[in-house]
Order: sequence, then C-alpha cells, then structure tokens
Amino acid sequence: MVSERKFIKENVRRVLLKEYLRKQTARAGFGGIDIQRTPLGTHITLIAERPGLVIGRRGSTINELTRAVEEDYHFEHPQIEVSEVANPALNPHIMAQKLALALERGWHFRRAGHSTVLRIMEAGAKGCQVTISGKLTGERHRTVRFKAGHVKYCGEPKLEFMWTAYATAMKKAGMMGIKIQIMDPNARLPDEIDVVEPEEALVKGLIPKKVDAAEVVGGVEVPLGGPEPTDEEIKKALESAPEGAPKRRPRAKKAAPSEGAAPRPRRPRAKKPAAAQAPPPLEAPAAETPKTDG
Repeated sequence: MVSERKFIKENVRRVLLKEYLRKQTARAGFGGIDIQRTPLGTHITLIAERPGLVIGRRGSTINELTRAVEEDYHFEHPQIEVSEVANPALNPHIMAQKLALALERGWHFRRAGHSTVLRIMEAGAKGCQVTISGKLTGERHRTVRFKAGHVKYCGEPKLEFMWTAYATAMKKAGMMGIKIQIMDPNARLPDEIDVVEPEEALVKGLIPKKVDAAEVVGGVEVPLGGPEPTDEEIKKALESAPEGAPKRRPRAKKAAPSEGAAPRPRRPRAKKPAAAQAPPPLEAPAAETPKTDG
C-alpha cells in the first residue's frame, strides 16, 4: 500500500507541475512536457511554439521557472530544456489552446471546429477529431464533434498513435470544454499490408536462396537429396512461368538410392471399409381368393 501511495503522490506532483508550466507559457504556445529522472537531477523538456518567450531576456524567464519548480514542487536539481515544436498544426496542445482562444474571441463554434480540423488535416495528419461541449447556442448543454480521416477509439492503435489534449474556453454563458485527438501521420495500422513480387523479394533477400527440402514418410521428416537449384535456375523458372500463374520455387530432385541402402519405409494404405449389403426386399404376401359355395 505504501508503494501505491508513493506512485500516486509522484503523479499528482507531475500533473500540478504540468498545469503550472501550461499557465506560465501560454503566450509562447505550450506543446507539452517530458519529465525524466537522472542521477544528476530532474531533466524537464518543455516543448513550445516560440521558445524565445520561454527563455526570456538573458534567460530571466527560464531561471524563474527553474526556481519555482525546485522550491514549490520539490524537484531535485531541475534542468529545464526548451525545444521548438516541428509542426504546430500536429501538436494537440497548441491546437486546443488556439481553438479555445478563437471561441473566447467570439467565433462561432462550427466555424472554429471546421477550420481547426481543416488545418490539422492539411498539415499531414492521418485523422483527427475535435470535440466541443458546453452551452453552445442556448441554456442547454450539448456536445458536437468534427471528424476527418481515421480515428481510433480503443485498442493498441489508440494508445500508440492517437495524441490527445484538452483545453477550456471561458465565455459569458459558461465554461466550454475542448478535446482534440490527432492520429500520427506515420502511423501504420494493423490492416495495412505490403505485397512484394517474387522477383523483388529475391533481389532484396526476402526469399532464402537455399532451402532444405524434406518430405514426411511414415510420420518422420526425411530430407531429400540432390543438388540445390542455383540462382540462374530460380530466375529462369520465375521468368518462364505463364502470366497469371503463381511463381513457385523449383523443388530439389530426389537422389537415386545407393547400392546396399535400406529401402525407405512406406506408409501402409488404409483399407476402405466394405460396403454394407442391403437387406433383400420383402415379398408381398399372395392375395387369398374368396371361397364360393357350390
């Protein structure tokens, strides 16, 4: 029970640190953090759209963040590294924050949602889904979703390829929640299969050049003798195959039995059961002639 409490306490501390850094670097475009414990201390990687605003003039802003992380959140010897996001349109944290700002400025939720989806898909995402919930048009709470491309909701592809981020927008009618899910552009789904032609597979080495041929005799695997086909024979066999016919690898020839060698055991053939004889047909009884007086 002590270990579980320790893990919960550590995760709560990391969540509080993430929320603090999100608020402090909102103007710079917060894109997420990565916390790793090292022998020299705690290494924190802060991803931002504009790293210059995070560092500040002569490093004043990042020094203030480092002091707050060490004193307020009790991380030992924190080292904050700022990295610039490669493509902001594929970062769910940045896009969720931009969508929240657009809603607070008065954009209609449909216009803001469709424009966010269009921008994410133009950046090369494989799929995305934007969810906006709250008092959108009236006093009743409702939820709308804007979707494009492939979106996974469960299983290993969802955990591995889907990036998720949340944000909130404060309006006069109340709070609006935002959730953005983006699928990795380089995601390879389980149903994606590449078909390789035999000639290309032979050149790339996907087909083994030497295969030990064998056959099963009497329930025992017996290797076949004879020379293995060369590369020229394999290529000639592949080229001579008619179009549309499956191209197969030539089989090794059986070696002739040497003198004095014991013959190979043969599998006994199972005898077919004799067909059951049908019973003879029943003869109908002869009709009795009625007796007449006289």
